[in-house]
Amino acid sequence: MDFQLSEELQQLSDSVQRVVEKAYDFEARKKIVASDLGHSAEVWNTFAELGLLGLPLSADHGGFGGSSSDLVSVMEAFGAGLVVEPYVSTVSMARLIERAGSDAQRAAVLGAVAEGSMKLALACAEAGSRYDLAAIETTARRDGDGWVLDGTKIGVIDAPMADRIVVTARTSGKAGGVSLFLVPRDAKGMTLKTYRTQDSLRGADITLSGVRVGGDALIGAEGAGVAALEEALDFASALLCAEAVGAMKYACDATLEYLKTRKQFGVPIGSFQALQHRIVDMYICTEQSRSITYLACARVDGTDPADRRRVVSAARVKIADAARQVGQEAIQLHGGMGMTIEMKVSHTFKRLTMIGQTFGDADYFIERFAA
Repeated sequence: MDFQLSEELQQLSDSVQRVVEKAYDFEARKKIVASDLGHSAEVWNTFAELGLLGLPLSADHGGFGGSSSDLVSVMEAFGAGLVVEPYVSTVSMARLIERAGSDAQRAAVLGAVAEGSMKLALACAEAGSRYDLAAIETTARRDGDGWVLDGTKIGVIDAPMADRIVVTARTSGKAGGVSLFLVPRDAKGMTLKTYRTQDSLRGADITLSGVRVGGDALIGAEGAGVAALEEALDFASALLCAEAVGAMKYACDATLEYLKTRKQFGVPIGSFQALQHRIVDMYICTEQSRSITYLACARVDGTDPADRRRVVSAARVKIADAARQVGQEAIQLHGGMGMTIEMKVSHTFKRLTMIGQTFGDADYFIERFAA
């Protein structure tokens, strides 16, 4: 496999890195996180101008027809900068609509996403569901030409800033029986309890009480939501793996620089062989994670669902383990300073920890790999 970027992708990668370095230096990020929006509208518009929002979408829908592998360098830059924009939520749900939605849904959503005027989020988790997409109690019942949704969703990342939210609901009591609905965030009967997450993203718990949507809100066939959603979440997982690689690379670089400058007994602590071994282990973990991320991104666009699930699951297990080791070592090698909120490495550790829990933890993906 050729891991070299094409000239166009290298130019895009360089542009993204420049934007992140300029707009997401650590002090600027603090202001973005503390803002009412929880993200930067200016940065989001820049992403749209660079074509990042339309990169994974086909040219027929205002995109550029990029593969998942084309997004690796973009997500690595986001991971290094700890970008809090709702990128993964938006492009993964847009890809779901492109593949499973109706012509009308594609026309209404995909162009708006590519130009930056629409953000998306996913509401699928419920209390006790434990990453099982089918273990939900939210219901959708027919009402004339439309549907009425009732239930509660928890941990909906990026919901406060989304314009539309993809909601999972049970439309029958049979095995499966789960459907997907595209619901406006301001729909009558939808209530959001918003909060800031441990890694400085914005999330919400959502209550749906008699939320009425039209028949055109149903994404794909009734009762066929789990398969479509699983494919979309594998795509999102591959992007999160790439983001984690970028965050781990930053943790390695920041820790190495600290070891070179922090002195003990009159010499840089990086001269101690035991610490050299530990920073090398961090680097090896990061490079192994990059390799399996490329494999996952290559397979997530394939046509074999079983192969996709297996490889993505393996990647998520490796990333979770590596993120824990690299994050913890970065904190330890920085000493007590590593735990302070003034140090970016502490926020990197939090983001790596949360990536390891998103859509499933290591235990979940081990079971999924074995199945």
